[in-house]
Amino acid sequence: MQKAIFAAGCFWGVQYYFDQVPGVLKTAVGYTGGHKENPTYEQVCAHGTGHAEATLVEFNPEKVSYETLVKHFFRLHDPTQLNRQGPDIGDQYRSAIFYFDDNQKKIAEKVKKELQPKFKKPIVTEISKASKFFEAEDYHQKYTEKTGRGFCHVDYAPVS
Repeated sequence: MQKAIFAAGCFWGVQYYFDQVPGVLKTAVGYTGGHKENPTYEQVCAHGTGHAEATLVEFNPEKVSYETLVKHFFRLHDPTQLNRQGPDIGDQYRSAIFYFDDNQKKIAEKVKKELQPKFKKPIVTEISKASKFFEAEDYHQKYTEKTGRGFCHVDYAPVS
C-alpha cells in the first residue's frame, strides 16, 4: 500500500471521486500544507492556518499507479485557478499535490508539464513535500457518500 495527498478545492467531491478509482483502498479528508497543529475546519476557513483542504489516498500500486492518480487529479478540477475552485475561494481551496518521496515529486512534475499544453492558462498547481496530515472532523468524512451532496466543483463522471 502507498499514500498520496491531493488538494483540489472542496475535499468532499475530491474524496468521492478518488473513492471510485479502482485500486484506491481508503481515503480520508483533512488539512495539510500549513503551520497550525490540529486545525479545525473553522480555523482553516478563516485563512489563518495555511492549510489546504486535502484528500489522503491509500492505494495499491499493483492496481493503480501514482501517475494514474495524478492524471485523475488534473482531470477532476481546474488546475489553472489560483486559490479557488468553482464558487469556493481561499487558499484552503488551492490546487496542490503533496508528495511523499522523490519519485512521486518527479511523476507529479512530469504529468503537470505534459498536461500544460492542454490548458489555455498556466497550471498553478503547487507541488510540495507532504507534511503532517490532520484528519478533518467526522462529519466531513465521506460527506458526499452519506448525503448525496457535496460534489462542489467536481463534475463527476465515472472513472475509467
